[in-house]
Amino acid sequence: MSYKRSDVQHHPLICEESPIPGASPMGTPLRGQSPEPLLNDLAMNTYRDPHDPALNLLEVPNTNWTRGPMDSELSSLASSTCDMNEDLYDPNKFQQPKGFNARLGFAVAAAALGSAFQHGYNLGVINAPQKLIEDWINQTNYERHGEYLTESVQTVVISIMVSIYCIGGMIGGALTGIFSTRFGRKGGLLVNNVFAVIAAILFGFCQMANSYEMIIAARFVIGINNGLNAGLAPMYLSEIAPTNLRGAIGTVYQLVVTISILFSQVMGLESILGTETLWPVLLALTALPAVFQLVTLPICPESPKFLLINKDEPMAAQRALTWLRDSSNVQDEMGEMRNEAEAGKLVPSVSLREILTNPTLRIPLVISMMMMLAQQLSGINAVIFFSTKIYKSAGLSDEASLNATIAMGSMNVLMTVASLIMVERFGRKTLMLAGLFGMLVDVFVLFICLLLKDTAPWVSYLSIFLVILFVVMFATGPGSIPWFLVTELFAQNARPMASSIAVAVNWTAAFLVGLGFLPIQELVGPYVFLIFVVLLAGFIAFTWKKVPETKGKTIDEITAIFKQSAYGANSV
Repeated sequence: MSYKRSDVQHHPLICEESPIPGASPMGTPLRGQSPEPLLNDLAMNTYRDPHDPALNLLEVPNTNWTRGPMDSELSSLASSTCDMNEDLYDPNKFQQPKGFNARLGFAVAAAALGSAFQHGYNLGVINAPQKLIEDWINQTNYERHGEYLTESVQTVVISIMVSIYCIGGMIGGALTGIFSTRFGRKGGLLVNNVFAVIAAILFGFCQMANSYEMIIAARFVIGINNGLNAGLAPMYLSEIAPTNLRGAIGTVYQLVVTISILFSQVMGLESILGTETLWPVLLALTALPAVFQLVTLPICPESPKFLLINKDEPMAAQRALTWLRDSSNVQDEMGEMRNEAEAGKLVPSVSLREILTNPTLRIPLVISMMMMLAQQLSGINAVIFFSTKIYKSAGLSDEASLNATIAMGSMNVLMTVASLIMVERFGRKTLMLAGLFGMLVDVFVLFICLLLKDTAPWVSYLSIFLVILFVVMFATGPGSIPWFLVTELFAQNARPMASSIAVAVNWTAAFLVGLGFLPIQELVGPYVFLIFVVLLAGFIAFTWKKVPETKGKTIDEITAIFKQSAYGANSV
């Protein structure tokens, strides 16, 4: 039994169609050697493709040996060996899970519907029954003191009712870091539902108790809930999402916000719950998403990154990741998280002083805050809070104004769905710039229309179109991207502190807009929109120059961008 010296390295026994990666170069049977070691190598998954460049130095030289009579026996053995090879190496079996699956979808729904729904619902629910609530407050004061409130006092009470919601949001946003670290991302969301239940009780029984102070207290408490949700939910969604779906899943939060705003507007119609006796029920419906989350979220795992990096529980993290990916093959993703954990050990915790003074952290913090300000100071809350008044000022009737507001909410939902798809295709920075630029042009033309609304009837209808288009541009990028961008810009050790600051800035800006828009509008009229033109121009310039594209990048790659910027020529 002898071999001819002809291409031993290309013997038929080497199954070139289905190489097994990571194998040993010891599988080639040489002269006088039994093929059994080769089979053992295959069984141990140590077989190596001889054409692998890493084996160039180990290949048997082609010195023109001649084959012997054992060729037919080896060829027969090769056939069965190749079958074993194909069985051992199944590309589908070893493929890393990258896509969306039912379990991940369930976790996203449990987190987003239970949190973002609260945020959007309470943002829009006061708009429709506001006149009913004003009349009830006036009547309640008469029953207490024997006199009606003056119009100015009534306006102050309503302004407090609107603005205290934002104050609660500021407090809740500032508590994000404490809740996310102490209770976890999932645990923080569950604990936060206590605030929603308390608020729902106050809303539901305020009319029965003849106490409009209960509405003010409830708005404050639900504001705390919404502020926490705005920090915790995007953090949880970002940390459970695979890298290639991080933007799309992050956009889900804003999508649910827009859906719930529309839902609150529809439920507030006079034909449904917008009546003198049912408006407390309309406000108390905020309990429904809390109940939904308390039932569904406990089924889902905690954030794998939180378990591995914050709690140092690698087995629990792997179980959570396996559940979310619906696959046991999560080694690559676990490896990325371990790398982030090792990097985080160099700076175990990030204090407020550290995040403000360390340029590597300060740069993304400034970017996060500016994107939050771009969202709120773009004029969108002025449109949502006072949409009905804007339509009336354009010359529409009460019924037409309400229908236009609902149409605006519908377009907001549709465009947010579109942005969910576009964000992974075009990137965060591109959509942010497109949205801001479209809003700038739109609000300038809207300003001109409000100046000329009495000159021709068609100007009023153009104003309707422009308000809806403004919302479309907002939903394209500025509406959703700031919420999850902050979670993409920071590593695990800095993420809670950064989210607390960014969310608090967002709610502070919303409070200032809600408090200052009407007085400024009464003072300068439609010229108030020129303020938004100037602000939008500034945000466009900042985004163009300072905001990096994070689409498809790992946290290590994003951090490297800021390190280069911090210690290079460009810095914030």
